[in-house]
Amino acid sequence: MPKTINGFSKLSKEEKIEWIANHMFSDAQEAVKVLKRYWNTDEKLQKLHDDFVENTLSNYYLPFSVVPNVIINDKIYTVPMVIEESSVVAAASLTTKFWSKRGGFKAEVISTVKVGQVHFMFEGDKNVLINYFKSKKSSLLLATKSITQNMEKRGGGIIDIELRDKTTDLTNYYQLHVTFETADSMGANFINTCLETIANEFKTDDIHVVMSILSNYVPECLVRAEVSCRVEELYKEDAVYYANKFLQAVQIAQIEPFRAVTHNKGIMNGIDAVVLATGNDFRAVEAGVHAYAAKSGVYKSLTNCSIENGVFKFWIEVPLALGTVGGLTSLHPLSKFSLEMMQHPSAKELMQIVAVIGLAQNFAALKALTTKGIQHGHMKMHLNNIIKQLNASEEETNILLAYFKNKTISHNAVRDAFNQLKETGELL
Repeated sequence: MPKTINGFSKLSKEEKIEWIANHMFSDAQEAVKVLKRYWNTDEKLQKLHDDFVENTLSNYYLPFSVVPNVIINDKIYTVPMVIEESSVVAAASLTTKFWSKRGGFKAEVISTVKVGQVHFMFEGDKNVLINYFKSKKSSLLLATKSITQNMEKRGGGIIDIELRDKTTDLTNYYQLHVTFETADSMGANFINTCLETIANEFKTDDIHVVMSILSNYVPECLVRAEVSCRVEELYKEDAVYYANKFLQAVQIAQIEPFRAVTHNKGIMNGIDAVVLATGNDFRAVEAGVHAYAAKSGVYKSLTNCSIENGVFKFWIEVPLALGTVGGLTSLHPLSKFSLEMMQHPSAKELMQIVAVIGLAQNFAALKALTTKGIQHGHMKMHLNNIIKQLNASEEETNILLAYFKNKTISHNAVRDAFNQLKETGELL
């Protein structure tokens, strides 16, 4: 029966592991072995990982993969991806290779504005508050000068501070809506420090600050990526027919939320994998992207498609608040490795790369869905995982891979074939 414990965070790493193993597992020795198996043999590197978060017991590994042949604005990249889903990297690689022969991807950063807010309550006369804000605005900016001066040298800083009346939504509720430019950093700590300083300078006996915090909704931190070609270049056969099916698939995701969620999840397979590989905050990106997908009041596709005058065009506009300096980007060895492999991109360039991989992922999924079906390629990639779960030998693995080359793959079918192979030594 699991037990509670006081002061767990004060225990040493070994003591934490011992307590977990003895109180949560039937085989304590095996539990310890599993945790320590993933420790890094480089003690200095392991200590670095241990210090990222509290109560660290071990490391949780995910595959670090790459996608070559990614051409964006005529520049060639090899892009890192950290993800466990078997078909994602293969799909992205096939797509980037496909478009590399058709001019590659075009991308542009539309804007890079980020937002933070001071949320407060005020019960008095609105006009009094408006006049107070006008009189204080310059001193609010002045109060943050020591915080913003280094950011300003890099081209960033506070863009503006607005007073927003939200009393129709919540009684007595107002905001200081602050916009920021954070150059090559994601800027969360910078923004939050500025907001707290502004709040302290602004509050009075009549102004009750509830909280001061950045927003992960960044509709003005926007990037666009696109591909285009003649329709006849898309498919070997029946190009017009399949191009129209592709267009219809996007249109369905624009008006049907049940489809749009899965449609956008596929996009995030690509986006999250690059965001994670570069040490950025994929949870913040996810939250902001999905909010943007619902900005009209209905959850919709993040991608768009058109066929005009025989030209197929496919594009995405997506909000991405990313950084290439600070945080884990400067601490995690593989994050630094990822950025170096991509030739040290700026934050704007990284936005373009991430958007392109999201678009590539969606293109691969829609092309599969509207031709052979999504399971055709996915299950082939998944076949290896099923065989590994059955603990097949190398010889048995090769036989099973050959057997299912042109057959429908399912977990039950692979298991039955494996059992037959074990019993008879062959597959008919």
